[in-house]
Amino acid sequence: MVKIKNTLFIILFIFLVSCNIEETPYSNSLISSPHPLASQAGEYIYSKGGNAFDAAVAAAFTLSVVEPSMSGIGGRLQVIYKQAGGDILGIDATTQIPKSYRNLGETSQSYGYKTIGIPGVVAGLIKLHEENGILDLKTVMQPSITFAEKGFLLYPGEIKRQQSDKEKIESFEGTKLYFLDSKGESFKPGDILVQKDLANTLRIIAKNGKKGFYEGEIANRIVNDIKENGGFITKEDLKNYTARKSEVLVGKFNGYDIYTLNLPSYGSITIQMIQIFDQLEIKDERDWTLKVSKAVEESYRYRFFQNNIDSLNSILSVSRAKQIASDIEKNQSETALNYNLHEFDQADIAQGHTAHLTTSDKYGNVVSLTQTLGPNMGSKVATKGLGFLYNVTMGPYLGGYLGEDKPGDRASSHISPTIFTKNGEVVLALGAAGGNKIPIAINQVAYRYLKQKYTLIDALTMPRVYKYESPIYIESHLGVNRFNDYEIYSESQNVERIRTEAYFGRVHAIALDTINNRWIGSADPDWEGSVSNFE
Repeated sequence: MVKIKNTLFIILFIFLVSCNIEETPYSNSLISSPHPLASQAGEYIYSKGGNAFDAAVAAAFTLSVVEPSMSGIGGRLQVIYKQAGGDILGIDATTQIPKSYRNLGETSQSYGYKTIGIPGVVAGLIKLHEENGILDLKTVMQPSITFAEKGFLLYPGEIKRQQSDKEKIESFEGTKLYFLDSKGESFKPGDILVQKDLANTLRIIAKNGKKGFYEGEIANRIVNDIKENGGFITKEDLKNYTARKSEVLVGKFNGYDIYTLNLPSYGSITIQMIQIFDQLEIKDERDWTLKVSKAVEESYRYRFFQNNIDSLNSILSVSRAKQIASDIEKNQSETALNYNLHEFDQADIAQGHTAHLTTSDKYGNVVSLTQTLGPNMGSKVATKGLGFLYNVTMGPYLGGYLGEDKPGDRASSHISPTIFTKNGEVVLALGAAGGNKIPIAINQVAYRYLKQKYTLIDALTMPRVYKYESPIYIESHLGVNRFNDYEIYSESQNVERIRTEAYFGRVHAIALDTINNRWIGSADPDWEGSVSNFE
């Protein structure tokens, strides 16, 4: 009898080993994204045994379908990620200026064929998946293909953004085909958007990978349409495009290590800004508003110098951050002038652009990914038969900070996906959409969460501030008012409250609950996104 029991024990042990049952450091996998269907796609991938990389790629392709005004396969991408038990790495898949581009003053326009650069999203997502994913590409892309093929209910934000650009949409045959109804009108609440051509494009990519987009049938259609309408992209441009390994920058904040990306991402500014925050003495919300807004302004003065190595070292220097913070503290009394609080209405949520998502899994892989077309609906151009919008890369939208556009350059922007670690373990991963408000959104949420110890959702909800050669602007969040503005700011400098949702960035974040060893997440309350959890 004892022999039988021992034999059964040995058989059970061998069976468990052969099944490769693996202990995982965390009890769940998570995704936070700007659209519930993208979060649903990530959760579906987790249920299929995929990891955080598979989920991120699935959600990113899905966002190309369900939020086409914000990002898509015709756009650009930046991603930072941590491999379970391994390194923190990054991918640069930003759009690139075509080889034949010549600035003859023709691209002063902010949209149209002449503004389109070489798309990078597909190359970036394929690289992320090939180097880190578990599931096959067809499985990972299936949710996006299904949503495009079968259709989905348009959300109010997407409807508003498309309606706001109706006049420009009418300028382009392909765009009219996909983003106006059969009567030539913008879509309305309750409409289902079906995108058969986009589904076919995604299917070709799922089958053939990077070559499916940058060579062959899709590449031919891209080049023919753009060439016929005065644009610059050639077959050679597409074939030679590569997603590159990004340079990862490192900073320090409140005992944590900060990781983000160098140009064409504005990671150095993100690091400098929060390092200045760290040196400030912030006692209350009035201090927060006055000092943090000044730190934002000072950091943004360095945007013009990020491509110089000596300047970059200064930007990243903690001692330089201490000096700037000291100057802010010394001069604070001089900036406390007697003005009144004003209310200031800004552009509607429809004018937002860019999409950010964050994923983490039970193994310890973490991905922070931002993709965009540029401004709302990018170039406003879509090619008949393909179904997606192209980016803006040349023209006034991206000019002004780092010199003139020239062939081969990649589009620099405030995009800055970021990871915070302690003792080599990710404690917070986040990023944001929102143009030049991206670094301030990331840093102010991180400060609220990691230093002021608010919950993650409260950190996303608390007021954000901005200043750059302007009054101090404070953003409202869905009517939240945690203090009496007039009492706090009645003796401060000119302060204007922005009464518009999502104006100061849309953050999607994941953090580690170190007590329970599980991931928690939050989606920006001013947007339409969600968090999906898989146990």
